[in-house]
Amino acid sequence: MIIINQKQKDYELVDSGGGEKLERFGGIVISRPDPEAIWNKTDERIWDDAHLYYTRRGNSGQWQVGRGKTVPNSWNIEYGDFTFIIKPTSFKHIGIFPEQKAQWEWIKDKLKVESEKLKDDKKKVLNLFAYTGGATLAAARAGAEVVHVDASKSAVSWARENAEVSGLADAPVRWIVDDCIAFLRREIKRGNRYDCIIMDPPAFGHGPKDELWKIEEHFAELIDLCQQVLSENPIAIILNGYTAGYSAIAYANILKDMMANYDGKIESGELAIAESGSDKLLPCGIFARWERSNSK
Repeated sequence: MIIINQKQKDYELVDSGGGEKLERFGGIVISRPDPEAIWNKTDERIWDDAHLYYTRRGNSGQWQVGRGKTVPNSWNIEYGDFTFIIKPTSFKHIGIFPEQKAQWEWIKDKLKVESEKLKDDKKKVLNLFAYTGGATLAAARAGAEVVHVDASKSAVSWARENAEVSGLADAPVRWIVDDCIAFLRREIKRGNRYDCIIMDPPAFGHGPKDELWKIEEHFAELIDLCQQVLSENPIAIILNGYTAGYSAIAYANILKDMMANYDGKIESGELAIAESGSDKLLPCGIFARWERSNSK
């Protein structure tokens, strides 16, 4: 399946092609690289009016302000029922992955159904490789207790700021800077269990104590540890991927093994964003997700 995210008030994919994408975040239009956009741009002229351009130089890059434009260091947008702080970083990221909006809505819907059934029983959600917290906000808004884990201290601080500006400063969220594998090992020893797990493992990375993460070496252990922290009657699992180089079929097979002892169904496919003014879709990664059968 393909989950398509459409234009919103404060976000749209204006154009794409030539290895780049042109996006509008609020009133600021940004041009940055995207290796998936291997087709031709729809209209070269509209790119000249961007506020910010990201240019690669070797393994790094830099932002350049468009001619005659003024851009703040950060600004807020409303997206997916939440407020996000946009801050262009040296790694071309800006603090949000817009294609994940549909996943936030999906997990929020699953948790809302459960909270309505058991009003005094807060469900526990674990968000791994949680970045700036879109899924965390969605789970918290649905009434769940959330543990938000990321190896980047700045990303966790950014996520907390997003929670504050979204009116969720007092939500029951634990903000944790840690290596996800190390955290899961400790959670198993503590006996902590979760009803939902959301994860978006990168292809490569480092933990806060320089722990090495390589998806081809550590993915299997991650899944095994996640399986061990599941509650007796889990609600949902989301597994996202963008740079890992795997297929959505592979991710679906992983969840089939992980959830073999539970009654539920699996969906998998691609996440995409619809380009304004054309029928093109920008592919933005793969996913697989499991949900408990309604009979439970």
